[in-house]
Amino acid sequence: TTLLYTIKFEDCTDIDSEMTSLVQYVLVRSDLSKTWPLGAIIAQACHGCTAIIYQYRDDENVIKYTEDVDNMHKCVLGIDSEEKMRDLSEKLKINDIHHKLWIEQPENCATCIAVKPYPKNEVKKYFNKFKLLN
Repeated sequence: TTLLYTIKFEDCTDIDSEMTSLVQYVLVRSDLSKTWPLGAIIAQACHGCTAIIYQYRDDENVIKYTEDVDNMHKCVLGIDSEEKMRDLSEKLKINDIHHKLWIEQPENCATCIAVKPYPKNEVKKYFNKFKLLN
């Protein structure tokens, strides 16, 4: 039996028809692709997403987001340096946007930011300048 999956690639910063839809933004360092295997990079996003969902497992948005696992909406974006990633993390902290800055060990380097699911209209302004991870 062959399974067919339809994947819709979209610009995650476009305005949804439903502005209250929950979205989880995930930013991964695109510069890592020069030296890290693809699987290791994907693992960073998985670590960050798992950590933030677990950390906020009792949060209303997380509960709603995970009630329908077949229709979760994630936007995986690229950011081109650790410095920019740490700067964005500070900006998110200042604005009380809950997120996990994943620090890979033993390298001790920031590799991913996973944001708790939020209504898109509440957080998209922080991510408009980033492009889909390529």
